[in-house]
Amino acid sequence: MFVDEAEIAVRAGDGGNGCMAFRREKFVPRGGPSGGDGGRGGDVILESSERHNTLVHFRFNPEHKAERGRHGEGSLRHGRDGADVVLKVPVGTTVRDVESGELVADFAAPNQRIVVARGGRGGFGNAHYATATNQAPRRVQEGAPGERRRLRLELKLLADVGLVGFPNAGKSTLISRLSAARPKIANYPFTTLQPNLGVVRGADDQSYVVADIPGLIAGAHLGHGLGTQFLRHIERTRLLAQVVDLSEYTGREVDEEAAVVEEELRAFGHGLEDKPVVYVGTKLDIASEEKRKALERLAKRRRRPLALISAATGQGVSQLAQLLQRELDRLHGAGARSA
Repeated sequence: MFVDEAEIAVRAGDGGNGCMAFRREKFVPRGGPSGGDGGRGGDVILESSERHNTLVHFRFNPEHKAERGRHGEGSLRHGRDGADVVLKVPVGTTVRDVESGELVADFAAPNQRIVVARGGRGGFGNAHYATATNQAPRRVQEGAPGERRRLRLELKLLADVGLVGFPNAGKSTLISRLSAARPKIANYPFTTLQPNLGVVRGADDQSYVVADIPGLIAGAHLGHGLGTQFLRHIERTRLLAQVVDLSEYTGREVDEEAAVVEEELRAFGHGLEDKPVVYVGTKLDIASEEKRKALERLAKRRRRPLALISAATGQGVSQLAQLLQRELDRLHGAGARSA
């Protein structure tokens, strides 16, 4: 099960109350106040983890509460602080406050930590208020309540290259050829029901991550097909590879298919329409000559790199991997220069 959204309620621990007490000991005629302070409430902490890759563990457990602080006691004994609660989230998770919409955290690397709800402070016992003129204070302070929040978690996968295209265009087969990923592959639309990640090993021990998302169709931004619910997973990519089926069985023209995908990216927004694009023509072993030439003309007209491959036979796959590596290197160099 792949869950990439969750809404949770978090509550930090309340602070313990201060204690009112006075010393009553033999040979201590003026013992005075001895009430200890209350302990601090525990925090709720989110931590990014590479061992988690979905938010499914929040689906059936949406409420999380840290321990409250213990109350102060006599003989100047302070209450114990409440234990923190640490919630693990996958790398790539963004956290927003449900009420305000504020971005609370964006976990882009493992082992990042952020306190999302702070525990309440402990209250002072009456010993805290003793002065030269008030040596027997009868005043204590209650502990402060811990913070409460509702948070919306969204998982956005971290990848360098995002594969986009129509259902059955060959994206899953391609990622299985480029990497060790083994997504479900079958001869029917929407075989891919969740994003897949694959690591591509390049030359000189270089590597990059490719994300394969479920196919897009016309009107996906309106909820048709699987909609655009998975497009958030390529928001962080540096490069898009638009996969076009060159076989004659699709019943679609190349220009029409490319235009539909580009329109869905534009409708989704978040800068996807501005990302650099590489065209990848698939199923070269059964390609229509007319569609192949149409894709070549489109790539030349748009001034975009083009790779023609057959994932079934392996033809052109290694050249595509090298092309993607070169484009990523070029984008990295351009980014370094602009910085």
